[in-house]
Amino acid sequence: MNKADFKLNGTPTRALTAATLGFFFGAMAISLFGPTARALSTSMGLSPMQVGLLVAAPSLTGSLFRIPFGASVDVNGGCRSFNVLMAASVIGLVGLSVLFSTRFPDRMDGLYGLVLLLGCLAGCGIATFSVGVSQVSYWFRKKDQGFALGVFGGLGTASAGVLALGLPVLLAAFGFVWAYYILTGIMIAGALIYFFLSCNAPYFQLRDAGFSEKESRSRAAGLGQELFPAGNIRDSLRISAGIPQTWLLVGTYFTTFGGFIALTAWFPTYWQQAQGLAPIHAGVLTMVFSVLAAVMRVPGGLVADRLGGVKVSFGALTAAAAACAAMNLDLGWVGLFAVSVVIAVAFGFNNAAVMKLIPVYVQKSVGGASGWVGGLGAFGGFVFPPLLGQFVAMSPEHGFGWGFLLFTALAVVNMLLNYFGMVRRA
Repeated sequence: MNKADFKLNGTPTRALTAATLGFFFGAMAISLFGPTARALSTSMGLSPMQVGLLVAAPSLTGSLFRIPFGASVDVNGGCRSFNVLMAASVIGLVGLSVLFSTRFPDRMDGLYGLVLLLGCLAGCGIATFSVGVSQVSYWFRKKDQGFALGVFGGLGTASAGVLALGLPVLLAAFGFVWAYYILTGIMIAGALIYFFLSCNAPYFQLRDAGFSEKESRSRAAGLGQELFPAGNIRDSLRISAGIPQTWLLVGTYFTTFGGFIALTAWFPTYWQQAQGLAPIHAGVLTMVFSVLAAVMRVPGGLVADRLGGVKVSFGALTAAAAACAAMNLDLGWVGLFAVSVVIAVAFGFNNAAVMKLIPVYVQKSVGGASGWVGGLGAFGGFVFPPLLGQFVAMSPEHGFGWGFLLFTALAVVNMLLNYFGMVRRA
């Protein structure tokens, strides 16, 4: 391209819209197996821990792939990485649809490992989170990042709750196999929407157009870009890993975003088996929890812009610790649902606060920090469900409630570490 012919493609609003829509479709995989766990468990004869591992499978790649792909934004701007992850998710869903159409329900013996593998592949769409966080951070000025990232994370992750209800409805209307084919078609549509709408931040467009590093930074700054990458993927990960607050944010995000993913996948099983509710009823309650936890990132981001991320995080963790402990009380499903709403609000506010704090503490390597925080933090979505299933295996009567004490304990530990690592250090 002739430098004289350069014209910026896109705006911050367009970039935010593309990233949010792309992540909205990619994040649906969080609920890929939760609503169908009971049917798959019956078909394959699974134990409670195997069920927990099954519902968590998409979160394995959805979390760990956030690390390299988040850091890759500092090199390629993000669009290429986002498209690769969406394509992988589509391939996984196509594989599951074909498998279920030929083997479900009576010929599923010995296919547990293959279902896990395809679920992990479908979960790649969840990993678009760290890519989108970095893209949005590079497009927006620091004073507006809390709100922008709240919109991205809040509206994007709402899809997991929508699918928690939508999949049982599809199952009832079209049957098991066609429900997954329809889900595959929706994912393909989402991948195409992002492909045609997305745009990298000004610095990356200028650099790709042939401008020098100095010219790209200077012109991008004139266009409103305030954050710039520090180097290649390795440098981005190394620089961010050398900042202590990165690891404090990882731990905090592990508790609340990992918890959000885990409970979105686990609640359909919880409401059906622990409270005896019907699948669609369980889907409605799970949807409310998941959507609320997601959209609360928007006001959470606004409050974090005004009060600071650290204060919002401490308040949210306190509420989460108390509410998760209350899940052990004999309140009936209505009372426990009310408690789950408090957990959703607390998780959403803390997740927004953590995203606000990334560009505050790791200004020179937002992509790398987003990868570490988004990847290892979201890894909780893979770790927690098998542990929750193990509590149930240990005590079918009390195990469902005991599992929530994991989040209480972790929230308390997070507050202690953050106090000494952020408040006292500051």
